[in-house]
Amino acid sequence: MPKLYEYLGIVIWFFSDEHNPMHIHARYGDNEVKVELFEDNGIVYDIQYSTVSGKFSPAKIRDLKKFIHENKSAILFAWKQVFEQNVKLKPIKISKRIR
Repeated sequence: MPKLYEYLGIVIWFFSDEHNPMHIHARYGDNEVKVELFEDNGIVYDIQYSTVSGKFSPAKIRDLKKFIHENKSAILFAWKQVFEQNVKLKPIKISKRIR
């Protein structure tokens, strides 16, 4: 389970045997969201969120959406590194809110 980020207590990862469409998981406490990123030629053109369990608070889902929007290219790059090049990534912890 490659952990990519921890952002303000939200853990963002994907499973080591993931499948397309490209997606990540985000957990905060007992709440989990699946985030699908749709891309064409390296450009993310759509992001869709679906609840897996529990419910993120409105503030936490805003934090998550802002983070994903600001880091979508890095997430796409990480996906390709892990699943196309078999690179092991070191997780990044971010404790400062993105404005």
